[in-house]
Order: sequence, then structure tokens, then C-alpha cells
Amino acid sequence: MNICTGSPPDRHSRTNANNDMSITDLWSAQLVRGADCRALTSYQAGEDSPVSFTYAELDTVVTRMAAGMAALGVEKGGVVSCQLPNCWQMTALLLACARLGAVFNPLIPISRERELRFMLDHARSHLLIVPQRFRGFDYAGMVEGLRAELPELHHVLVIGGDGDNSFEQQLLNQEWETRCDTQSLFAQRHPHADDIVQLLFTSGTTGEPKGVLHTSSTLLNNVSPYAERLALGRDDIIFMASPMAHQTGFLYGMLMPIYLGASAVLQDVWDARTALKIIAAERPTFTMASTPFLADLIELAPEHRDALSSLRIFVSAGAPIPESLVEKAGNSLNAKIVSAWGMTETGAVTMTRPQDDPRRAIFTDGVALPLVAVRVVDDAGLEIPAGSEGHLQVRGASLFVGYLKRPDLYSVDAQGWFATGDLARMDDQGYIRITGRTKDVVIRGGENIPVVEVENLLYKHPAISAVALVGCPDERLGERVCAYVTLHDGYTDLSLEDAVAFLVEHHLSRNYLPEYLEVLPALPRTPSGKIQKFKLHERAASIRIDPVRRR
Repeated sequence: MNICTGSPPDRHSRTNANNDMSITDLWSAQLVRGADCRALTSYQAGEDSPVSFTYAELDTVVTRMAAGMAALGVEKGGVVSCQLPNCWQMTALLLACARLGAVFNPLIPISRERELRFMLDHARSHLLIVPQRFRGFDYAGMVEGLRAELPELHHVLVIGGDGDNSFEQQLLNQEWETRCDTQSLFAQRHPHADDIVQLLFTSGTTGEPKGVLHTSSTLLNNVSPYAERLALGRDDIIFMASPMAHQTGFLYGMLMPIYLGASAVLQDVWDARTALKIIAAERPTFTMASTPFLADLIELAPEHRDALSSLRIFVSAGAPIPESLVEKAGNSLNAKIVSAWGMTETGAVTMTRPQDDPRRAIFTDGVALPLVAVRVVDDAGLEIPAGSEGHLQVRGASLFVGYLKRPDLYSVDAQGWFATGDLARMDDQGYIRITGRTKDVVIRGGENIPVVEVENLLYKHPAISAVALVGCPDERLGERVCAYVTLHDGYTDLSLEDAVAFLVEHHLSRNYLPEYLEVLPALPRTPSGKIQKFKLHERAASIRIDPVRRR
């Protein structure tokens, strides 16, 4: 299958796009600037030492892989999928796809048969790359069991595999670059900045995944203002443990180092103590991850401050940052804690500034990046006063160009505003606070519950490490408020009564108090750390709260 290239004809007329370079053009420019500079270092669990490449060394591998993929039948606009942890092969695959004008489709490693079947069939992937095993799971075996149901999937290559399906044997160990005129091949396949280069399925916080389509232009017009806001440059070292099959890892761990001409350091399996050792060895200056990653590092920081001293910026996204974490970070980390909000469809949209008061990172999700605009509107689509809750809309140069095979879901109006599905407030200085998802709103007795506000208060409870509020059905009131929590080490239980008493002490309205609380060993999350509330909704669907429990 060839994905249609080119963006909606009027896209540039309603954005401030300033980056018309393709990814392959960007890569070529960085090769000229610093061929002998280190491009990336990849740490893999179970391996004694990391694998490193200079820009020139990685380019040699990319050239061979691209020529080999062409020999396997990958066409311009064709989809190349991979289901891999963070590793150097992912960066090489992105660049090889860019050389061929193909569409790169990374898939999160936790997906199993049902999700994988849907995504590969929906994309009509021509080639799939998987590990032989990762974290004890047999990926090669899983895919082999699906092949009969995927007639468009012509090739599956296995990293660490044997025989004809070996990634190494098929793409790395053969001198494909000598078997064809690569200069002519790449010239024929050369992509335009507005050609589709990335297909990324939504991570599933609300259920069914959608295939988000991005171009070089939309991706680079996000990375550029992001790096500008944080004053990142060529001398920075980017550490990425957040999955690169998610937009966070893809944009800021894979693409941003290429944009900067900087060096990337990759970790495949998150483990805080391993991350500590990597940071101490590689001295990265920047990283981005969800709040749990930050919490894990902060727990180790007091005894390892020197090892973490190189980190200048930690961007946390995906969930509000608890006040206690920012306070602890200030006491134990050199890094500035920056809050950000974004989507697969947009990349990062809002971000606090490094020079902001630390409380901005606690109580806001930042202010719009250059090249994007945000607004908060009412149900009729009219902008509302500062401080009022409404629907968050986004417009700008980093906005995706559509959903694969689902034009009906492309909720962009004639003026270019995209309905995010998030509820938010904006202050008089343009800083926003995400207050919930439209689909996640709990409406009790006709009153909207301020879900994020309640969650933020519960995060302050000394026993609670993570929390999520959802609604459960109620015949009279419509919905009741359910709280799902995990606890810090040293705490074994938390009662609803204790949680309610804590919230009352913090002057929360009694109308907003949870009426059900359950302690779980872990909250369901995407690989990037976002809580999958749709799974908690499913869990809460069978809960029935006795009316007499209402205060």
C-alpha cells in the first residue's frame, strides 16, 4: 500500500510553518556539519556495553539498509512497521525510510496479537521488524502466528533471528549499496517536506487506536520551537528512556538530536538505577518522560546528586506534576523541571519556560510554543474569559494532516482549529491547565466534577503515589466518583474515609468527594506512562455504590 502523500491544500495558508526541509535533507546537512560527531549511543538490557555510532558510521548503515529495503520491495509511500524497544535500529529505520520516501510506523512493544493485527492490517504494512525476544516475550512467534491474516505483510525481519528472516543477515550483512545505483535510487525517491513520513497509532488512553499521519514539515515544525524554548543546541546530549514508539520518545529522543546535530543516549527498559548509571557515564543534559520516571529518579537523587548533575532540563508530560515532586527536585536535582502538554496529533503544544517560577510547572501545563496557538471555547465554539473551563483547541504548523482511512475523525475546522478533546482553563498570561478529557468528565447529579483538581489534592496525601478518578454508573445521579490509587512503599492500605478526611481538611467541596476508593498494585498505563482511564472506566462499570454512603 502507498499512503497518499501531500497535505491538505490549504494547510500552509492557516499555519506559520517555517520548516520546509525533509528529514532526509536535514540528515544530509548534519552529515556535512559533523560527520565524525557521535550520533547516538544505545544501551540494551542484558548487554555488557552500549553500541555507539558517529553520524558518518550511522549513515553508512542507513544507506545499506535503505538499499536492502528497496530490494525487498518497499516503495515510495509504502509502510515499514517496527515493534522495537528503544535501540539504534529504530533511528536507522527512520532514516532509511526517509531515504526511500517510505512511511515509518513504530508500534509500541506492549501490543499483542489483537492490537498488532489491527494496526498492521490497517496500515497494510509491507515490512515489519521485531526483536526475537524482549523482556521474555517471543515477538517472532507472535508475528508468525499472524502472517496468514496479513496478506499485505510480505516480509518480517527479526533482530537476532536466524536464516532468511534475520534482520542482520538480510539488511546489514549484505552489501546492498554495491548492487544498485543508490544515488539514482534515492534521488528518485526523494521526499517532499509535505509527504507523509510517520504513521503513529494513538497510545490508547481512551480505547480504539487511530493512525495519526505526520509529514517532515509537521514534525520538524514541532521540534524546532521546542528546542528553541529550552535553549537546546548541538552540544547537548539527549537521554531518552521514554518509548520511541510514542510521540514523546520519537520527537525528542529520535528526531530532535538529528535536528540539533546533537548526540542521543537511548535506554530500552526503564529502571531508575540503570538510568542513574547511564546518566553518570554519558552526562546527558536533557531528558523528557512522564511523572513516574521523574519520581523514580528523585527517589535516588539525594544519595547520587553528583551522578545526576549533568541534567539541565527534565521535561515532564502526560500528567500533572505533584507539588511534592517539584519541591523534592529542587532540593536534590540540578535540573529545571519543565511541564508540558501535547498529543500524538500535535507533539508538544504548551510548555513552561525554564526561567518560569517553579510553581508554573506545578499548577499549569505551560504556554503555547512558537508556531502554534491555543484557545479555550464553550460548547458553541466561542472563546471564553480567562479562568473559565472549556474545550481546548489547537492550531499551528505541527498539526497532523489526518487519520489513516478515517477522514471523518479529522476534527479540524475551516480556520484550522483542531478539537483536542481536552478540557482546560487559560489564565490571563496564556498559561493553560488541562482539567480533564471531554470523555473523562464525571458528571454527578448534573454537576461537572473537577477531576484534575481532586486528583492533584490526592497526590498530596503522604500515602498516595498515583491516582486516577473516573465515574461509575448511578441510576439517580448518573455517575458517582471513584478513586483508584497506588501507594508509596511503606504503606499497605488506605481507606475511603481517610482519603475523604484528607480532602475535607484541604477544603474540597463535599460535592466533589470520591465515594469509592480502591487500592491497586499499579494503574494501567501506556508505555509513555499515561494512565489508561478507559480501562479504569471498564473496571468501574460494575460498581454500585449504596446511596446511604453519600454524605
